[in-house]
Amino acid sequence: MPATDIRPPNPYVRVRTTGSLSRRMIFIAAGWILLLLTGGGFALDRVLTAAVTRNFDDQLEYVLTALIVSSEIGPDGEVVFNREPADQRFLEPYSGLYWQVSGKGRDPFASRSLWDRRLAFVSNHNDLIVHAYDSVQFPDEKLRILERDVKLPGSPVRWRFQVAQSRDGLDAQISTLRRTLVRSFVLLAVGLIVMAGLQTFYGLWPLRRVREEIARMRAGKSRQVERAMPNEVAPLVEELNALIEHNEKQAEEARRHAGNLAHALKTPLTVIMNAATAQADDLGETVIREARTMRRQVDHHLARARAVGRRGSAHSRADVWPSLESVERAVGRLYRHVRIDIAGPKTLQVHVERQDLDEMLGNLIENAAKYGGGSVFVTVSAQAGFVEFLIEDDGVGIPEEERQRIFDRGARLDTGKPGTGLGLAIVRDVAEIYEGTVSLEESEDLGGLLVRLRLPAAN
Repeated sequence: MPATDIRPPNPYVRVRTTGSLSRRMIFIAAGWILLLLTGGGFALDRVLTAAVTRNFDDQLEYVLTALIVSSEIGPDGEVVFNREPADQRFLEPYSGLYWQVSGKGRDPFASRSLWDRRLAFVSNHNDLIVHAYDSVQFPDEKLRILERDVKLPGSPVRWRFQVAQSRDGLDAQISTLRRTLVRSFVLLAVGLIVMAGLQTFYGLWPLRRVREEIARMRAGKSRQVERAMPNEVAPLVEELNALIEHNEKQAEEARRHAGNLAHALKTPLTVIMNAATAQADDLGETVIREARTMRRQVDHHLARARAVGRRGSAHSRADVWPSLESVERAVGRLYRHVRIDIAGPKTLQVHVERQDLDEMLGNLIENAAKYGGGSVFVTVSAQAGFVEFLIEDDGVGIPEEERQRIFDRGARLDTGKPGTGLGLAIVRDVAEIYEGTVSLEESEDLGGLLVRLRLPAAN
């Protein structure tokens, strides 16, 4: 037969994941960085481009002002300069720097650098202040033009003074600025993203250490997470250690209960086996008596096991008043001659499962009704983080020297009435599981027994 690849099943169920937390953090950081740098880069580009353009215009405006200041009207009514512009580029054809003076109905007066070309002159608007704009009227040369309308003394014509310069130098400065800006921002973005990645890796490293510690606990090398953790992770580790301690405590309690139950059942089973082996005449009675004993032990340990299992629930809480009313109705049907009075706030809650609360109150109130003289008074109140129950009856009470022994399993002072002797033992064990207490005292008002039950408050 061909060999088959038989692999043992994986004892650990793989947890369903929603993606990498590190990748998610890096993507969010990278997206935010790119968004901010893109917006900031665009805004900075606008500001720097406007600053370079403004500086370029200021130079042209200086030349334009010099032309206007040095101009006057000649004998023939034309514009002449009392001094020529100092920049030699005005004398070189197509040098990239030009000036022109135009008037409606007059021939344009232009710099030599324009040669056979003329700047466009539109007379349907007035430029009383300096007007700057870009022009593409020359196909091979983009121009930046500043113009202003001036009325010179002794002339009725409104003259338009224009100064133009090629945009090549301005565009070259803007291109250099943008390349530097883009390279700087790209380098900054890469650096920030790398830093975010390193920060994420280093920031999440304690979680990897927690995973290693859990693996060591699973391998039996440690019992708790013992490494020092950052302040943000320390509460999680504390809760994890508390959960582990809680589970170990539950497991130990379960083992102890199993051992106690086995020990409690061992003696009745031995008695039954000895009676059966000897073929005793009272075998039936022995079996019934010992079976009743075993049943009491089983009921007791089952009650403890249920309480231990439910104690770990974070939502263990019960309303006190509905539980008291429910128990009062049940006990009242069993003991119709008994009067049960309940007093206290109706909004209290305890950190106990409702079923366990009903069982404790049921045992205590039923005992008070069974062994009392006909009156039972239940008082509930809030006491510093606890809810305190006082169950009083008008019976004969319990002597002080017997109050501790009565909590033992199977202990009964009045054997003339039916019962298993486990009621108070169950109440004590379940109350201790929920970190509560129960004690027996003498009732000052009714003269009988007073049972003081304290359970942790949930509100």
